[in-house]
Amino acid sequence: MEFLVQISLEVPPGTAQEEVDDRVRAEAVRAAELADLGHLQRLWRPEGPGWRNIGLWQADDPGQLHELLASLPLHPWMTIEVRALGPHPNDPGAGA
Repeated sequence: MEFLVQISLEVPPGTAQEEVDDRVRAEAVRAAELADLGHLQRLWRPEGPGWRNIGLWQADDPGQLHELLASLPLHPWMTIEVRALGPHPNDPGAGA
């Protein structure tokens, strides 16, 4: 299944910059792992302020997607919106 996932991040007030930096580095490593495994397929950063991204994710089902997202080091600071995607008969990429 494919999922469109929008993530907003809010670092808790008073968090040490060292912890933020450590988690951001670990997040990059984990995102690369998930991409190598085929789960994180695309990632965009919308224009505007704040720490946000929109990603195209692949998972067997919503439960697996939840596990994948929970494995991200920044997960405790995330607000996540998920939309499951289904095929469209006019999708120009469906034959690729």
